[in-house]
Amino acid sequence: QVRVVESGGGLVQPGGSLRLSCAASGSIFSVNVMAWHRQAPGKERELVATITSRGTANVRDSVKGRFTISRGDAKNTVYLQMNSLIPEDTAVYYCRYSSGSYDAWGQGTQVTVSS
Repeated sequence: QVRVVESGGGLVQPGGSLRLSCAASGSIFSVNVMAWHRQAPGKERELVATITSRGTANVRDSVKGRFTISRGDAKNTVYLQMNSLIPEDTAVYYCRYSSGSYDAWGQGTQVTVSS
């Protein structure tokens, strides 16, 4: 069993920055993928960024150059640095831990970009 907890959301003005944090605990496998997804009101949940346990990272095209995903010194932590935020980034952001066919999700953290 793996528990996933996100933190760091909030209200930010357009052009601002936020850093989201995610920590997975419990029965962590050394080979895993951690990811950030987001879901805006009335929209499907979408994948934002992924990072493997070896550090290979990918972000979706719409946030390239603005968002960066990284692993912490504790390999079961992951961050999403979000810069140059725009109102369209407003969503609940979810962290996912995956290993093999097993997925664990966090409860989500709200990010609101508004003036």
